[in-house]
Amino acid sequence: MTLSTKTIASPVGELTLVASGTGIVAILWENDSPDRVKLDATTEDAGHPVLEAAEAQLREYFDGARTAFDLPLDFRGTDFQKSVWAELLAIPFGETRSYGEIAEKLGRPKAARAVGAANGRNPISIVAPCHRVIGSTGKLTGFAGGLAAKEYLLTLESRAA
Repeated sequence: MTLSTKTIASPVGELTLVASGTGIVAILWENDSPDRVKLDATTEDAGHPVLEAAEAQLREYFDGARTAFDLPLDFRGTDFQKSVWAELLAIPFGETRSYGEIAEKLGRPKAARAVGAANGRNPISIVAPCHRVIGSTGKLTGFAGGLAAKEYLLTLESRAA
Protein backbone atom coordinates (compact mmCIF):
# COMPACT_ATOMS: atom_id res chain seq x y z
CA MET A 1 0.00 0.00 0.00
CA THR A 2 1.36 3.42 -0.95
CA LEU A 3 1.53 5.98 1.83
CA SER A 4 0.70 9.65 1.36
CA THR A 5 3.10 12.44 2.33
CA LYS A 6 3.03 16.17 2.85
CA THR A 7 5.99 18.35 3.84
CA ILE A 8 5.43 21.38 6.04
CA ALA A 9 7.58 24.13 7.53
CA SER A 10 7.68 24.37 11.33
CA PRO A 11 9.65 26.22 14.01
CA VAL A 12 11.80 23.08 14.41
CA GLY A 13 12.50 22.67 10.70
CA GLU A 14 10.82 20.95 7.82
CA LEU A 15 8.58 18.03 8.81
CA THR A 16 7.34 15.30 6.50
CA LEU A 17 3.93 13.98 7.48
CA VAL A 18 3.12 10.43 6.36
CA ALA A 19 -0.33 8.81 6.42
CA SER A 20 -2.01 5.57 5.44
CA GLY A 21 -5.68 5.23 4.68
CA THR A 22 -6.35 4.92 8.42
CA GLY A 23 -4.05 7.38 10.16
CA ILE A 24 -0.71 9.09 10.68
CA VAL A 25 2.15 6.65 10.15
CA ALA A 26 5.07 9.04 10.69
CA ILE A 27 6.23 12.59 11.26
CA LEU A 28 9.79 12.74 10.02
CA TRP A 29 12.46 15.34 10.71
CA GLU A 30 14.28 17.29 8.02
CA ASN A 31 17.55 15.44 8.59
CA ASP A 32 16.02 12.17 9.77
CA SER A 33 18.07 9.04 9.23
CA PRO A 34 16.42 7.00 6.47
CA ASP A 35 16.94 3.88 8.61
CA ARG A 36 15.11 5.21 11.70
CA VAL A 37 11.57 4.65 10.39
CA LYS A 38 10.89 2.01 7.75
CA LEU A 39 8.16 3.05 5.31
CA ASP A 40 6.36 1.54 2.36
CA ALA A 41 6.41 3.44 -0.93
CA THR A 42 5.19 7.03 -0.61
CA THR A 43 3.59 9.61 -2.86
CA GLU A 44 3.02 13.33 -2.30
CA ASP A 45 -0.64 14.03 -1.49
CA ALA A 46 -1.03 17.46 0.13
CA GLY A 47 -4.83 17.12 0.08
CA HIS A 48 -4.99 13.88 2.08
CA PRO A 49 -7.53 14.61 4.86
CA VAL A 50 -5.45 13.04 7.66
CA LEU A 51 -2.39 15.01 6.55
CA GLU A 52 -4.39 18.24 6.41
CA ALA A 53 -5.72 17.60 9.93
CA ALA A 54 -2.20 16.82 11.19
CA GLU A 55 -0.82 20.01 9.66
CA ALA A 56 -3.60 22.12 11.22
CA GLN A 57 -3.12 20.55 14.66
CA LEU A 58 0.68 20.90 14.52
CA ARG A 59 0.30 24.61 13.64
CA GLU A 60 -2.04 25.07 16.62
CA TYR A 61 0.49 23.26 18.84
CA PHE A 62 3.36 25.47 17.68
CA ASP A 63 1.16 28.56 18.16
CA GLY A 64 0.54 27.50 21.78
CA ALA A 65 -3.18 26.90 21.16
CA ARG A 66 -3.14 23.07 21.38
CA THR A 67 -1.96 20.86 24.24
CA ALA A 68 -3.24 17.51 22.93
CA PHE A 69 -3.59 15.97 19.49
CA ASP A 70 -6.73 14.33 18.17
CA LEU A 71 -5.53 12.38 15.15
CA PRO A 72 -5.95 8.76 14.05
CA LEU A 73 -2.58 7.03 14.51
CA ASP A 74 -1.29 4.03 12.56
CA PHE A 75 1.74 2.87 14.56
CA ARG A 76 3.88 0.25 12.85
CA GLY A 77 6.39 -1.60 14.98
CA THR A 78 6.88 -4.49 17.36
CA ASP A 79 4.50 -5.11 20.24
CA PHE A 80 7.13 -3.79 22.66
CA GLN A 81 7.69 -0.63 20.62
CA LYS A 82 3.93 -0.04 20.44
CA SER A 83 3.68 -0.44 24.23
CA VAL A 84 6.42 2.19 24.70
CA TRP A 85 4.76 4.53 22.20
CA ALA A 86 1.43 4.12 24.04
CA GLU A 87 3.20 5.25 27.22
CA LEU A 88 4.50 8.32 25.37
CA LEU A 89 0.91 9.26 24.56
CA ALA A 90 0.12 9.11 28.31
CA ILE A 91 2.76 11.70 29.29
CA PRO A 92 0.84 14.90 30.04
CA PHE A 93 1.59 18.10 28.14
CA GLY A 94 4.38 20.05 29.84
CA GLU A 95 5.65 17.07 31.86
CA THR A 96 8.57 14.69 31.34
CA ARG A 97 9.35 11.09 32.20
CA SER A 98 12.60 9.15 32.31
CA TYR A 99 13.30 6.00 30.35
CA GLY A 100 13.36 4.14 33.67
CA GLU A 101 9.94 5.48 34.68
CA ILE A 102 8.47 4.24 31.41
CA ALA A 103 10.13 0.84 31.89
CA GLU A 104 8.56 0.68 35.38
CA LYS A 105 5.11 1.56 33.96
CA LEU A 106 5.50 -1.31 31.49
CA GLY A 107 6.31 -3.71 34.34
CA ARG A 108 9.85 -4.16 33.02
CA PRO A 109 12.01 -2.12 35.42
CA LYS A 110 15.30 -3.33 33.90
CA ALA A 111 14.28 -2.39 30.34
CA ALA A 112 15.26 1.31 30.39
CA ARG A 113 17.72 0.82 27.50
CA ALA A 114 15.13 -1.07 25.45
CA VAL A 115 12.67 1.75 26.17
CA GLY A 116 15.31 4.20 24.93
CA ALA A 117 15.76 2.22 21.72
CA ALA A 118 12.00 2.06 21.12
CA ASN A 119 11.68 5.76 21.93
CA GLY A 120 14.37 6.49 19.34
CA ARG A 121 12.32 4.63 16.72
CA ASN A 122 9.08 6.45 17.55
CA PRO A 123 7.76 7.20 14.08
CA ILE A 124 5.18 9.81 15.07
CA SER A 125 7.35 12.52 16.61
CA ILE A 126 5.74 15.42 18.47
CA VAL A 127 2.26 13.83 18.42
CA ALA A 128 3.61 10.81 20.32
CA PRO A 129 5.80 13.03 22.49
CA CYS A 130 9.15 11.27 22.64
CA HIS A 131 10.65 14.72 23.33
CA ARG A 132 9.12 14.44 26.83
CA VAL A 133 11.45 11.55 27.69
CA ILE A 134 14.68 12.57 29.41
CA GLY A 135 17.56 10.90 31.19
CA SER A 136 17.23 9.83 34.84
CA THR A 137 19.34 12.83 35.89
CA GLY A 138 17.03 15.24 34.10
CA LYS A 139 19.49 15.69 31.26
CA LEU A 140 18.23 15.97 27.69
CA THR A 141 19.31 12.89 25.78
CA GLY A 142 19.23 11.73 22.17
CA PHE A 143 16.43 12.90 19.92
CA ALA A 144 15.88 12.24 16.21
CA GLY A 145 15.12 15.92 15.60
CA GLY A 146 18.26 17.00 17.47
CA LEU A 147 18.65 18.27 21.02
CA ALA A 148 17.93 21.89 19.99
CA ALA A 149 14.50 20.81 18.68
CA LYS A 150 13.86 18.77 21.84
CA GLU A 151 14.72 21.77 24.00
CA TYR A 152 12.49 24.01 21.85
CA LEU A 153 9.50 21.66 22.25
CA LEU A 154 9.96 21.31 26.00
CA THR A 155 10.31 25.09 26.39
CA LEU A 156 7.22 25.66 24.23
CA GLU A 157 5.24 23.29 26.45
CA SER A 158 6.55 24.76 29.72
CA ARG A 159 5.41 28.23 28.64
CA ALA A 160 1.96 27.06 27.56
CA ALA A 161 1.32 24.67 30.47
